[in-house]
Amino acid sequence: MDNQGRGQHARVLASLGPAITAGEYPPGTVLRTDQLEERFDVSRTVVREVVRVLESMHLVESRRRVGVTVRPADEWDVFAPQVIRWRLAGADRPRQLRSLTALRSAIEPAAAALAAAHATPEQCAELTEHALNMVATSRGQQLPAYLIHDIAFHRVVLKSSGNEMFARLGDVVAEVLTGRTEHQVMFSDPDPEAVTLHVRVAEAVRARDAALAEAYTREITVGALRELDILAP
Repeated sequence: MDNQGRGQHARVLASLGPAITAGEYPPGTVLRTDQLEERFDVSRTVVREVVRVLESMHLVESRRRVGVTVRPADEWDVFAPQVIRWRLAGADRPRQLRSLTALRSAIEPAAAALAAAHATPEQCAELTEHALNMVATSRGQQLPAYLIHDIAFHRVVLKSSGNEMFARLGDVVAEVLTGRTEHQVMFSDPDPEAVTLHVRVAEAVRARDAALAEAYTREITVGALRELDILAP
């Protein structure tokens, strides 16, 4: 696909994906290829490629003589980063944020405990570096810079757990942290207590103290849920 085709593909996907996840096309809706071609003024090839991407996320299914049918929400790949991004951009944002934060509450404390046992010296150093950079960017309304280090910190925790299933959730956590920032579901400066807790997690992992690493991480996720009660009730 040439640059023009890729641009058209991105444009159609950026329209259809959020529309489906927002419920503009209810389950069972049939999207006809020829109508999509006409609506977006693109070739059949572009439409087919977009449909393939949507199929890979289980948002639609394509059947000969039927067309492209929107699937029920309980069949979607809710762990797909783009699906998360689209849902966070829609009216369902508060519920999606709570669902994702509840997932983090279940997974990240366990991952931090495992990291205390399995993290390499290099990973321990990375955690400390990112935690200190979070401290450095936590004042003066530097949320974009803070976000970079926040995402990196949590990716290292998940990866250093030594559990490949936890590690694969790095993209999911990145999307929820990004969504909170981009949609202003955070205070203009991060909660100082939460920032300090990230430093303590890094220290606990380096000290090989699994109980403390788990407890501090749980406090982080509980605090994130408290913020949602205030900012996205």
